[in-house]
Amino acid sequence: MSLLVVGLSHRSAPVSVLERASLSADAQFKLLRDTVAAEPATEAGVLATCNRIELYADVDKFHAGVAELSTLLAQHSGVGLEELTPYLYVHYEDRAVHHLFSVACGLDSMVVGEGQVLGQIKDSLARAQEGHTAGRLLNDLFQQALRVGKRAHSETGIDRAGQSLVTFGLEQLAAGGDVTAWARGKRALVIGAGSMSSLAAATLARAGVAEIVVANRTFDRAERLAQILAENGDPDIVSRAVPMESVPAELTRADVAVSCTGATGLVLTAAAVATAVEGRTGTPAALAENRSAPADVRPLPPTSVGTDDGCPLDLSTVQQGFSVMGEAAVAGMDAATLEQHAAWAAGPATGRREAARRPGADAELITALAATAATVGRIPERRRPEPAPVPVRPEPVLFLLDLAMPRDVDAAAHRLAGVRLVDIESLAEASADAPMAADVEQVRRIVSDEVAAFGAAQRAAHITPTVVALRAMAADVVAGEIARLDGRLPDLDDKHRAEITQTVRRVVDKLLHAPTVRVKQLAAEPGGAGYADALRTLFDLDQETVASVSRAEDSTETNAQNRGPA
Repeated sequence: MSLLVVGLSHRSAPVSVLERASLSADAQFKLLRDTVAAEPATEAGVLATCNRIELYADVDKFHAGVAELSTLLAQHSGVGLEELTPYLYVHYEDRAVHHLFSVACGLDSMVVGEGQVLGQIKDSLARAQEGHTAGRLLNDLFQQALRVGKRAHSETGIDRAGQSLVTFGLEQLAAGGDVTAWARGKRALVIGAGSMSSLAAATLARAGVAEIVVANRTFDRAERLAQILAENGDPDIVSRAVPMESVPAELTRADVAVSCTGATGLVLTAAAVATAVEGRTGTPAALAENRSAPADVRPLPPTSVGTDDGCPLDLSTVQQGFSVMGEAAVAGMDAATLEQHAAWAAGPATGRREAARRPGADAELITALAATAATVGRIPERRRPEPAPVPVRPEPVLFLLDLAMPRDVDAAAHRLAGVRLVDIESLAEASADAPMAADVEQVRRIVSDEVAAFGAAQRAAHITPTVVALRAMAADVVAGEIARLDGRLPDLDDKHRAEITQTVRRVVDKLLHAPTVRVKQLAAEPGGAGYADALRTLFDLDQETVASVSRAEDSTETNAQNRGPA
């Protein structure tokens, strides 16, 4: 097996590059034909989705294969090779199998666990079969990837990731209330038409919104999602598609907006959100009140006694806002005490420390000051302003759910009055909870096991033509010896001839059984490819005979598999 994959995805390239490199159905067929026509490749398959473009091939030379597949991707995508190369990744042999199995399970998706990619892998296999570019390796690979993906979804909870994220996000928008009651009758705007946006739209439809508007960079995809919602949802729910340019106007009409586009920049700025709120209410969506302390109020001194800048009073008994310099500290003092206190307050730090250490009358003074301050309270000249009543934040008129990473909605929208924004940061705890982490780990173990099994099966299959050729050679030897026996014993009756023939065949089968079974086992292990060569050398098997057996098996298996993917 010399499986090679060269591709780019949302993990390696910005959305702008992925959009430019996208391939139409016709372009994919042409890419497949040109790949198998190239010298290093004998089979080819293309996996093209909104978030990835990958070219799979069975190659006989690694470096030449990488160069050829990269060049072909650049030519057919229309993105120059120099521009495309920094975003390409390469996987070879077992790593390529591991990558596709991970993709099939949703581990490499923008939304972990999404199952839409299984349908896309099935379409890719059908396309390669239709173009007759999938041989035994790619047929086996893509068929097995589909089985691995289905196993991951049936044996684990990996497909709950997207559902739990959307549901929890809507619950946050509803402030923990019943989502159905909160959503009923609202107008919803869904920005994006990928798997997560589709899931959000379906969830909103089930919750009972009155209208769903879908906006996407590719208008056809928005129309398709809106049509699916119309055909499969409540007939009372209006669903329609709009181009991305209409988002500002639709945002003014919407009660709730969900965005998940995969864009590398902001889709909704704070200014755009503020404009939408103002369009709904007629009142500017001002930033929420800054609740930090006013700048002209100095912080309280340390609560320890006798420090350089501290106060010798026990501040733990004093209300917040107390100052030794104001009337709250001196209220009720007689003249002598006031003079003594003033000298302490105006004196140098060393004098303050000495005063703090004096026993007797000064200790009584400190106690009296503390008691007086605790009773009276604030001071005039450095008085903290009376706490202004915090304005009641208006009820939200626009609910925003940002499910994108990086974010689609400006985080500054959190502070806009009349807006409630829930984003990935708000949902981090829910999306990374222990059950989901356990599901991901379980799927990774499934992938690792399946990769090992696939590699063993491929290595074992590699030696099968040699074993078949060996048994064919043995059968020819038996036939030749029986023919010679007929010449030497022409009067031998049919019964005895059949018995002798059967005996010779049993002897040969028993002699070949153990080594052929063992060589298949050894060949299935890592590094077992050399056993086929050893078998051919030991028994002096004709290479062309082995190759003809291999071609016949490939043709039979491919014809059977090309009738359609599982």
